[in-house]
Amino acid sequence: MKQSAPRTTTLTVAAVVLLGAAALAPSAHATQSADQGHRATRAALRALVEQGKLPGVAARVQDGKGKWSATAGYADTATHRERSTAEHFRGASITKTFIATVLLQLEAEGKLSLQDTVERWLPGLVRGNGYDGGTITLRSLLNHTSGIANYTDDPAIARNSAGLGFPTHRYDTYTPEELVAAALKQPPHSHPESSPKYSNTTYVIAGMVIEKVTGRSYAQEVTRRIINPLKLRGTSFPGTTPQLPSPHPVGYSRLHQDAPGAEVIDATEQNMTWLGAAGDLISTTGDLNRFQRALMRGVLLPPAQMKDMLREVPDGEVTGYGLGLEFARLSCGIQVVGKTGRTNGSLSAMVGTTDGRHQLTFNINGDWLPDSTLYINVIEAEFCGTSPTQSGRR
Repeated sequence: MKQSAPRTTTLTVAAVVLLGAAALAPSAHATQSADQGHRATRAALRALVEQGKLPGVAARVQDGKGKWSATAGYADTATHRERSTAEHFRGASITKTFIATVLLQLEAEGKLSLQDTVERWLPGLVRGNGYDGGTITLRSLLNHTSGIANYTDDPAIARNSAGLGFPTHRYDTYTPEELVAAALKQPPHSHPESSPKYSNTTYVIAGMVIEKVTGRSYAQEVTRRIINPLKLRGTSFPGTTPQLPSPHPVGYSRLHQDAPGAEVIDATEQNMTWLGAAGDLISTTGDLNRFQRALMRGVLLPPAQMKDMLREVPDGEVTGYGLGLEFARLSCGIQVVGKTGRTNGSLSAMVGTTDGRHQLTFNINGDWLPDSTLYINVIEAEFCGTSPTQSGRR
């Protein structure tokens, strides 16, 4: 099996457990510096970069008052080029929301049912070592209750995509079948219905189902069903192309090394077939806000499928899973829904209210965070209007 590029660790909206340190940044820059309504968000963005020792962050908001954006820190720490909200970045696991939307559209069109089994569409793919694709439904793929192990926990993939093997293997190509086979080496999780376990493998399989049902790749289907109709001009699937479209920030990575003084490398270029349907999307803050706004307002799905997507399965901790979505309740009582994503050099969040009235997307061009509350504070600040000091977080 071919080796892969850097590993991703998907984040929940309300809990982020990441690795530590390095890089310098200036104070925040807002496109509407006189707008006092987002003062707490600006402060949280600044703290995220300065206290988290991150390269930079770009954020964009849309709410009832219009659109607003701000940045802090650098897109390139060597040249001190500042972050911009026009930049392209790797959305990583935010891809999963697009994949789930397409499967729900196919169900609405009568082309499949979420109660269909994996075996029904992909005979023999999930079998052996305790697995039976005849008992695993498409729904369970999307809400992480399938019990299928995560292929990024495979030791070889973990080293070459998450650690020091990345510089040598960043341009390697995987097939979906290779990724699934790596996952099936591990035993299935027990009691997945009551204790869901996050798995990139299930979305790789979901992408394969889309291709089997439609005769087109998941990238083609997402493009024709979502990207083109919504005019998401900065959103694309790179395939085996390792470069990001311009403009883009440098993606800085510590390769999951948290020792003091760990080297920070430029991980901007990487072949994303190691994530595929689980996380290879490239997008912008503006495009992701537009997508989530359209999704939550019912533009992309009929009411029955939208209700299904928002049916939460608690994970027993601080959040829950929908179909391609994550939920969290903030300190002010507001529930937000969205998706987060991480790959080497990129950490992103797409968050909003379920009524589609308020969206926040932000991207960090570094993949470590020594204090997860700094990340959470950005979301709290935007939706609760609470500054980091007011929320009691440091």
